[in-house]
Amino acid sequence: MTGDGVQMMEISTATATADFMSATWEQTSLDAAATAVFDIYGVSGAAKRLSSERDETFLFTRDDGAEFVLKIANPVENPAALEFQDEVLMHLASAAPLVPVPRLVPTTDGKSSHTLSTPDGSRIVRLLTFLRGELQYRTQTGEKQSRNVGRALAQLGLGLESCQSRPPAGKLMWDISHTLDLAAVIDYVAPERRMQVEAVLAEFERAAATMSELSRRQIIHNDFNPHNILLDPSYPNEVVGIIDFGDMVYAPLVNDLAVALSYHLGTEDWAARTGAFLEGFLSARTLEPLEMELLPVLTRSRLAMSIIIGEWRSVLFPENADYIMRNHASVWHGLMNISDLTPVGLKNLAPNFSKA
Repeated sequence: MTGDGVQMMEISTATATADFMSATWEQTSLDAAATAVFDIYGVSGAAKRLSSERDETFLFTRDDGAEFVLKIANPVENPAALEFQDEVLMHLASAAPLVPVPRLVPTTDGKSSHTLSTPDGSRIVRLLTFLRGELQYRTQTGEKQSRNVGRALAQLGLGLESCQSRPPAGKLMWDISHTLDLAAVIDYVAPERRMQVEAVLAEFERAAATMSELSRRQIIHNDFNPHNILLDPSYPNEVVGIIDFGDMVYAPLVNDLAVALSYHLGTEDWAARTGAFLEGFLSARTLEPLEMELLPVLTRSRLAMSIIIGEWRSVLFPENADYIMRNHASVWHGLMNISDLTPVGLKNLAPNFSKA
């Protein structure tokens, strides 16, 4: 159900010939990665490869034991997209230093990144501080954890509220604001799910005029999911890190909450966890009446997007279908759980919701 990273593209009815997920490049050796860090950042140490889809990522351990994340970008990555991410991280370091996000390490000449010339083309190198913690999806979930995660999202949003940076031109496939673009590929959805998904798109279209009246718009994380949230291993209800800023967009604030809520809905205890998450969010930031009214349809829209994109891309890239569809059943279950959820019903899940 997670996004595949920043994919600026127009949805078309034709098959995609290439994108970030299908690009290839020559793998960087561990020695070459460590040498690059020394040459660019002036520090020595050892590199260990980490799993990554859209770039090469390494855990770099400095000789004194300090740990960092080294990222060598995909050669087809848009430099403007990475520059935007860097600007946001630098903004958070200044405006919200207590929000636990990675910090950019400057190069020896004081820049946020360095461009390498390789046989595959230009590749952008960045070094970030390493946040140690347990990914949320690997922990035992519960209401207290959901409440703290909701609060963490609100605090991150407050830190991003004054950010003046903007993403590069184009559309992000995972931006709820562009849900209706996916109607062009809805035929890829299996017949037994298509009617429900089409109903969500129709609901989104009916609400579009109201959505245009949303006044609070800002940079949002847009991928606040259990693979991007780090918890303290000793106290697994405490958030100690937020990672992966590759799906950020400038959009209505409430969209960020809808994305996050969509990851709470595919379990049997979804109602209790959703209520706790909302209470946590509202403990740090209020919602406006119009945002509360639109939250159910926006959340359904995010789930419908996941269904459409998953089934579409699994056909385009059958060799990667297992990965693309890994959370599909949970997404569908979540959509069924809230298929008729109203704003009033959502408020009833969280007693403090009505105080927003």
